[in-house]
Amino acid sequence: MGQITFLCVYLVLSLTKAEQINRFKRKIPDNILFGAGTSAYQIEGAWNKDGRTESVWDQLSHTEPCEIHNCDTGDIAADSYNNYERDVQMMKEMGLDFYRFSISRNRILPTNSPDNINEAGVAYYNKLINEMLKYNITPMVTIHHMDVPVQLESLGGWFNPTMVDWFVNYARVLYELFGDRVKTWFTINEPREYCTITSSSVNKSGINDYLCARHMLLGHAKAYHVYQNEFKAKYGGKVGIVLNSLWYEPESENDTEAAEDKLQFELGQFAHPIFSKAGDWPPLIKDRIAAKSVAQGFMESRLPEFTPEEVELIKGSSDFFGLNHYTSALVYRNSSVEGFFPTPSYEDDIGVITYQPETWEKTIATWHKVVPWGFYKLLNKIREDYGNPPLYVTENGCPTGPGLFDTQRVLFYKKYLNAMLDSIDEGSDLQVYTAWSLMDNFEWLMGYHDKFGMYEVDFNSPTRKRTPRASVFYYKKVIRTRRV
Repeated sequence: MGQITFLCVYLVLSLTKAEQINRFKRKIPDNILFGAGTSAYQIEGAWNKDGRTESVWDQLSHTEPCEIHNCDTGDIAADSYNNYERDVQMMKEMGLDFYRFSISRNRILPTNSPDNINEAGVAYYNKLINEMLKYNITPMVTIHHMDVPVQLESLGGWFNPTMVDWFVNYARVLYELFGDRVKTWFTINEPREYCTITSSSVNKSGINDYLCARHMLLGHAKAYHVYQNEFKAKYGGKVGIVLNSLWYEPESENDTEAAEDKLQFELGQFAHPIFSKAGDWPPLIKDRIAAKSVAQGFMESRLPEFTPEEVELIKGSSDFFGLNHYTSALVYRNSSVEGFFPTPSYEDDIGVITYQPETWEKTIATWHKVVPWGFYKLLNKIREDYGNPPLYVTENGCPTGPGLFDTQRVLFYKKYLNAMLDSIDEGSDLQVYTAWSLMDNFEWLMGYHDKFGMYEVDFNSPTRKRTPRASVFYYKKVIRTRRV
């Protein structure tokens, strides 16, 4: 029996009898597109080849002592720079409608000047895009996915207001280079994660993170309007932002407000300015930070204001709601929160404790539990709070250990797709679902320890051999049959 045949048999036998009886029975609406995602630094490798310059993640992964698990780096990663044809074959094998990937700023603008475009970088992305289109696979491109160039980070990165214009210039270059074939653009991936993690690293949480958020929202909005004003009529594409959020469930009835506070700071901080009718920061965040700032002796709120013109610029600046979601947590607030966090800080401003019960289904990652009902509740929350925008699930996945028999990932997708369909049945306008990820990749601080890939990558192989896991066959059948 061949390896692939054995995997298919294993997949069926690994399901319970009830799951075998009910599998692939629930109809998926015809309008939903299915794809998979990755990002440039996490898979491309070739970190210093063909004119590419250094990003903050190159710098961090080369720092001694090691700050990445197992001292891993993205220097070679899955070597997609040299394996793009195999990557596209994988997309074809699964029958993907689209592939979400990011473009490395360091490959395209190695000196950050739009007058100095690196032709080798352009050639690589042209080859990838054209290879996808050959098989009717739609490219969906993320403009900024964590990998800020070192030279810009040394000038303050997103804490520097000039970054807004630098980002808009970069976005315009990409629209000009690839807009004739790329019709879906994601401006910024997970702005909150960048702002809160980076600001904490320079010990300015509660100040820098909000300044960063302001600049990222303005950068996104201006890049959106550049497309609307200069490219929309010609290319007819769509532009949006990608936000990340857990679902936060109150531990008890007394913690409903605490859970709402956590969601507003995590999701609402970026969603409210774009998707609400009023625009601007969420009132809860404005009032909370203003009051705490005064109590802490600041002359004014630590939350920087938007001008009325900026509120209008940001409001409505997304053609869809991009959502990355992986797991959920419980939330509570009691007297133990007082003095628990440093002041000022982002965490102190929220003033809650979150945790995941041991009874929830575990995965290999300590932060990740399988909680499909949390996904359902989050989708409903977005529908109710933001006027039911077109919803693109831009990342959703499950980490496992090494090996091809990823039964937990198969069941994760089955459960989360059913939760998604429950929300659609109640009226959510969900149009895109993206599995994270196409293949094993560099998972930031965890290096290559957590395996999110439906395709296993042999990182000891010079060619970075890719092999389908059981989840490939499950996802392929979902796409082909349009049933869960």
